[in-house]
Amino acid sequence: MTETLNGAAPTGAPEPAAAAGGKANVAAQTAIWTGVALGAAATATVAFFVVRAFWKKRPADETSERIQSLIDEANRLIRTLEEKK
Repeated sequence: MTETLNGAAPTGAPEPAAAAGGKANVAAQTAIWTGVALGAAATATVAFFVVRAFWKKRPADETSERIQSLIDEANRLIRTLEEKK
């Protein structure tokens, strides 16, 4: 027979009051960690959008602009030819 420090023999089952308190404690800890996780996710989301908003965009490239204008002009000419058909 094994004895505990206070001299009482272990019963093998926790007392009902301790079991109920343990479940409440687990629920409270779960709620706290869920709140922490949600807060961290919200903070990361806000940080992502702030960085994205302030990220410097590349200046327009003259070559790309010229190519786009040529493409637009070609499309206008094609539409004009199709209308004449």
